[in-house]
Amino acid sequence: MALKLSDLKTTAHNDWCPGCGDFGILNAVQMALAEMNVDPSRTVVVSGVGCSSKAPHFIKTYGVHTLHGRALPFASGIKLANPNLEVVVEGGDGDGMGIGAGHFVNSGRRNLDMLYIVHDNEVYGLTKGQASPTMKLGMKTKSLPLPNINQGINPLMLAIASGYTFVARGYSYDVRHLKDLIVKGIRHKGFAFLDVLQPCPTYNDVQTKEYWAGEGHLDTDGKLQPRTYKLEESGYDGVVHNPDEDEMEKKVQQAVLKSFEFGDHTPLGVFYQNEHVPTYEERLASRMPSYKTNPPADQEIAHADGTPLANIDKLLEDMRV
Repeated sequence: MALKLSDLKTTAHNDWCPGCGDFGILNAVQMALAEMNVDPSRTVVVSGVGCSSKAPHFIKTYGVHTLHGRALPFASGIKLANPNLEVVVEGGDGDGMGIGAGHFVNSGRRNLDMLYIVHDNEVYGLTKGQASPTMKLGMKTKSLPLPNINQGINPLMLAIASGYTFVARGYSYDVRHLKDLIVKGIRHKGFAFLDVLQPCPTYNDVQTKEYWAGEGHLDTDGKLQPRTYKLEESGYDGVVHNPDEDEMEKKVQQAVLKSFEFGDHTPLGVFYQNEHVPTYEERLASRMPSYKTNPPADQEIAHADGTPLANIDKLLEDMRV
């Protein structure tokens, strides 16, 4: 039976600010899951803490609203326990690039088969607009008494350096294009990272909806062009087509250089995609052949009467002080 968009909507009250980019991202996620006709009972949306991390409450799948910066380790545990689940992680740039930065890097090394969507508005929206790790040095929003004193992180470059095998950027008000990127990210074999530019109408009065929709740069003919453009329409190809070290290196270098285009000429789309790297699940299965067919989550831990199947007496004895 085909899944309808309405099947993925909940009745939970949504208190995001009017005009928030989170709405576009939420709609794109729901549209992507409906288009893919996922089984909601086999799909889990995991989040950390922040405005964007309320997303699991609004998507009618299984959802886990976790701790600040800890969405990725929670999601990793879920995916490792049951690799047959579809796992999508959502969080803010502060949540993922600040307190969660260590988990962000370590997750890339593993290359688990799931998608991480970062709602990137360059501020901590839930705590009144402090500069997030992605805000550029010297930027001054209305919520800051002085210009930002710290250098901003390039999340795309950090993802590539950390080992993510799918790295892309979308825009929250271009919902259909964002939906397509989410579908690609979920279908990708490996860990996918999707950075989504998202206006915060309450605290970021610089990178507004009007800013991203406006004209930002002059072309070779001296004509003003839109501030954002789509990589796929420019002839850019970030896909690694062969498991060849030279091609991988070239595609990585190309993606890193492209990731520095920001502001008046900001690319959207897939910067890098490589499905020739074994996933963490595949690496585990090579050591434990029954992992995929009999994962931990499907194993019995007790008899019908509640008597545990495992005997940990020896372990407890070894731990006795």
